Amino acid sequence: MAQVTSLLELSHRSVSSNVVLLRQGLLPRHREYLSRWLDAGLRMGLFDAEVTTSERVVDMDGNAPVDHVLVWVRENPDPAYMLRPQGMRWILIDQLRNHELGSYASFELALHTIRPVLPLAEIAVA
Repeated sequence: MAQVTSLLELSHRSVSSNVVLLRQGLLPRHREYLSRWLDAGLRMGLFDAEVTTSERVVDMDGNAPVDHVLVWVRENPDPAYMLRPQGMRWILIDQLRNHELGSYASFELALHTIRPVLPLAEIAVA
């Protein structure tokens, strides 16, 4: 007699073996937007920003280092904010207080939360 496998069990097997975790990264368009945002925000207290990779910030599996952005403001010599991808979202962290400020659907929206110095436009997903 043939063994019957339930549809749920079959779909669970195929999904668990073919799962590809999605993770955003810093693309050239993000770097360009960061540069424009920083230039526009210099008069509003932004001081500097750096794209860096740190062994302390890793992906959700704990495997690969994640590129992230550190943002300095004039009032403090230490980075005030960190922005990093997590899955398909961007996490904004108050570096001075080690506190997560929010999770955003776009890189631009997260930067806008720090200082709203550029108009937000609809971003087309390629």
